[in-house]
This record gives sequence, C-alpha cells and structure tokens, in this order.
Amino acid sequence: MGEINLRIVHNLIAPGGTKFEDVQTVYSHPVALGQCLKFFAAHPQFKAVSAYDTAGSVKQIMNSREPHAAAIASAVAATVYGAEVLRAGIEDDQQNFTRFLLLAHADDTSEPVPEVTEAAHKTSIVFTLEHVVGALHKAMAAFALRDIDLMKIESRPLVGRPFEYSFYLDFMGHVAEPRVVNALRHLDEFATNVKVLGCYVSAVTVAEGS
Repeated sequence: MGEINLRIVHNLIAPGGTKFEDVQTVYSHPVALGQCLKFFAAHPQFKAVSAYDTAGSVKQIMNSREPHAAAIASAVAATVYGAEVLRAGIEDDQQNFTRFLLLAHADDTSEPVPEVTEAAHKTSIVFTLEHVVGALHKAMAAFALRDIDLMKIESRPLVGRPFEYSFYLDFMGHVAEPRVVNALRHLDEFATNVKVLGCYVSAVTVAEGS
C-alpha cells in the first residue's frame, strides 16, 4: 500500500481554432465545475454542464464537435485528445490536491511493509466499535496517550446494523514501533474488530502531469 498527493490543475480546453470569446458551454465532472466557481462568476456567459469525467468531457467535445463547447480538465487530457488549452489554472484553490492510494493484493509480496527508517511513515487501519457511550473517545485515547499524530478519521455505516459504523483511521507511525504496537493492542481490547490496511512511507507531493 502507498499514497501520492497530486496537485490538480484545471484548464479550459477546446478544439483547435476555438476562440475564448466563442465559448458558450463548458463540460466537466461536477466536482471540477465546483472547484472553478470564481472562474464562472467572472464569466457568466458560460453555461456549466455536468459530465461523467474530466478527461471524458474533452473526448466528448472533440468527438461531437459541438459548436461553442469547451471542457475543464488537465493539460494531459488536452494532449491526449488533440485539443487546445484556452486558459490554464482556472481552479479556485491553488493548493488543490487529491490523495491517491496505491493498493495491492494481500498475497502480493513484491511490496513488503517498509522497514523502520528515519522516513515519515503512515499507517491506515479500519476498526469497529460497540454503539455505547464513550466508545470513540476511548479509541482516540489509545493514540493520544502515546502522542501518535492522527491524520484522518472517516466513518462508514455498517450494512444491516443501524447507527453502527466502521472507522477508517490514518496516523503517523510505523506498525513496528513500540508505541504503535501498544496503541493497536489497547484499541483491540474494546474494539469489535481491528484491521491494519497498510503501512507505507508518507506521500511525496507531485505536480499534475509529472
């Protein structure tokens, strides 16, 4: 298991020869459209239309040759489909990143758990708790008492068990570190299930298209 943080840059893309002032309709994935609200506010003549995918919206306008149509996607998509970038970097947030997880089958030994080094390591786990008062507080205390830095916690409902959840947790630390071993043992004392999803070197941030 591993991760990478990718810097996302949104661009206004159209078929070759299209002028910026000729654009009327802009296609893209709803999330991408929502990340370019300032651009649309500055250009109210553009009609935003949801599409199934950012790169797919470029493919769509190149295949359909719809007049006055453009798309929002990466510069790579423009290159792949032979389109042109009319405006680059139109996203609202210049610190727009997406985290990607790299997964492998449990029996794949080509990527073993990394050894303990000076590099920053991250561990991802999933656990379930009984639906009782203070259960989540106790779970967090298992890490807080050992000064383990929690990076993310997310809950997902358990099918067929109303008001009960599984919790996905990312924290800084290696599964072989004594404090992490003790924290997981502590959590296992009262959690109904604990599973380590992976231990990996913390992501390096890269620019889109690198």
